[in-house]
Amino acid sequence: MLYMLWFFSVSLCLILLTITGVLGSLLTYLAPSVLFNTLLMEETRFALQLTLETSLVSLGIALVLGVPTAYLLARRHFAGKLLIETLLDLPLVTPPSVAGVGLLFLVGHNSVLGDQLALLDIDVLFSPLGIIVAQSYVATSIIVRTSKAAFADNSIDYTHMAWTLGLTPVWSFILVELPMAGRGIAVAAVLGWARAIGEFGATLMVAGATRLHTETLPMAIYLNIASEDSDLAVACAVILLALAFILLFSTRLIGKLCIREVSYV
Repeated sequence: MLYMLWFFSVSLCLILLTITGVLGSLLTYLAPSVLFNTLLMEETRFALQLTLETSLVSLGIALVLGVPTAYLLARRHFAGKLLIETLLDLPLVTPPSVAGVGLLFLVGHNSVLGDQLALLDIDVLFSPLGIIVAQSYVATSIIVRTSKAAFADNSIDYTHMAWTLGLTPVWSFILVELPMAGRGIAVAAVLGWARAIGEFGATLMVAGATRLHTETLPMAIYLNIASEDSDLAVACAVILLALAFILLFSTRLIGKLCIREVSYV
């Protein structure tokens, strides 16, 4: 038993040392004054603003599409459901570059969808719209998977009770199902937003890497490491780390609130 405990403790320490080593190397690479000045640069501010704007739009799209899909999968059984759930989970395990190539062929020039978009004067490739398409693609699967678990945990009896009281299926979904799954959907939104903020591979394929045009924070790191401007790359990495910490802390805070609510009941 002592040997097992020793092995587990060593494993934990090695993981913690690796993570803290990575964080420490980034946070101590620049002097505080240099880091502060770099964070105020126009390119850094542009990358942060573009990242937040596109990721919030992508999150909205993912929620609008993902939450109803998750509810359908949680409440209905139909032929081919296993196959559909597998397809919906595929973006979670597909390499980002592969997803990017697929999106490139889907909305690019000389494709059916790309030609239709061109007729409407909508250009997805190498534009901020391409960033939103890539981010939405990867975030929606997380929203569906996490929200489905939230709906599945709720008893269908409450919905049936709402129907007996005269509520239509639409209103029972809005007034009963959504509030009961609210915490889980909130966690799904945070995780989906975090995934959209950090998206790189698919974005690079669809939107490209153009300074002050399609330069999100991950793209800024890539561009400045490639051009050997490590100061700006590290500053953008620090911003991403801060956002990741805030979002992860939010998910755990939501989980704590859920546990307290259940204990009070």
